[in-house]
Amino acid sequence: MRFTAVIRRIVMNRSELDGDRQLSDMCENNPEMRATAARICRDYLHGVWKHVTPDNIVLKRISGGLSNWLYNVALPDGAMPVRGEPRQVLLRLYGQVHGERALEGLITESVIFTLLSERRLGPKLHGIFPGGRIEEYIPARPLLTKELADPSLSNMIAEKMAQIHSMQVPISKEPTWLWDTMDKWLDTATDILENIEDIDSRQLDNVSFIKSIDLDEEISWFRTLVKQQKYPVVFCHNDMQEGNILMRQNSAKSELVVIDFEYCSYNYRGFDVANHFCEWQYDYTNKNYPFFSERSSCGPTKEQKLNFIRSYLKTAGKEGQTEEEDRMMAEIKLFSLASHLFWGLWAIVNAKLSQIPFGYWDYATTRLRHYQYLKEKILVCGPLYPDGGIKRKVTHLD
Repeated sequence: MRFTAVIRRIVMNRSELDGDRQLSDMCENNPEMRATAARICRDYLHGVWKHVTPDNIVLKRISGGLSNWLYNVALPDGAMPVRGEPRQVLLRLYGQVHGERALEGLITESVIFTLLSERRLGPKLHGIFPGGRIEEYIPARPLLTKELADPSLSNMIAEKMAQIHSMQVPISKEPTWLWDTMDKWLDTATDILENIEDIDSRQLDNVSFIKSIDLDEEISWFRTLVKQQKYPVVFCHNDMQEGNILMRQNSAKSELVVIDFEYCSYNYRGFDVANHFCEWQYDYTNKNYPFFSERSSCGPTKEQKLNFIRSYLKTAGKEGQTEEEDRMMAEIKLFSLASHLFWGLWAIVNAKLSQIPFGYWDYATTRLRHYQYLKEKILVCGPLYPDGGIKRKVTHLD
């Protein structure tokens, strides 16, 4: 589907689902919700889907919140899809959308999703309508943190990332997303830290540590450091952690699918790669507070980084370019700071705003401590790019 059509179909008649979205209960057993799901599938799918009804569809809510409601919709037992029709789909209904910038973001995300679908880098797009979209339902599981270090899977992730980075997407090509997002989160984080009340006693040390950091100054310092050199800017995913990388189940061979394009933008190539490597150190499957585990000793080795980089460059048509390998190694060291600073700010904001049970203050603290540690290494070792070179003292930061 051409993205001009995508934009047109999103912005027109956005009120179509307003009545449905006002339902107090969005569960799969609600008659109005079932009627909405059946109507959308009849209108936007074909073949046997034209005959589904609220009574015979198989509907299961996967998640729900202010941003999106997700449902698995399947054909009734006995219905036989033909000509490549899906047996089940993922129905995504957009949640609350306020303001022109939010709508602009929604349009951009849909354009990106469409392009990734066409290039088979993400789930297939079955339909897009005012208020949501119908996506391929992927029988898959997210990768485990420890699997990121698996050599074969790491090579596959590198290939996926290189393919995404090669895309030409009709949005702004300037790498402003990183700075704009951190500035926005900084404003919110500053307000939260200045007006914090009734803090849980176990968070006092975390909050005290975070308050000791001049976050505004750190962002300015890092921005100045980045501006000293011209770094490659590409279309980035910006959040390639294990939860956003699915492995298809019931497949003859291992196949990965990248999901969740909320943070996609043009950005520095080094950020996407460095951010992925930083995620090797965090496991989000901990069922007990703080609901994540830090794996400080599990970061990638120099050899693991080089294997990833070589798979990336091979996919990008730059195989065997040792100078480019060195350049990417240096980018990873620099932009690892950005990853820790970025998600540290994110955690502070969510500590106040999110209803999801997660140790946000603990997470902000660990990410900002890593930032300080890496910053000190850079200050001790000296510039990564003295006199335009990229090799001096790089190994001291591995």
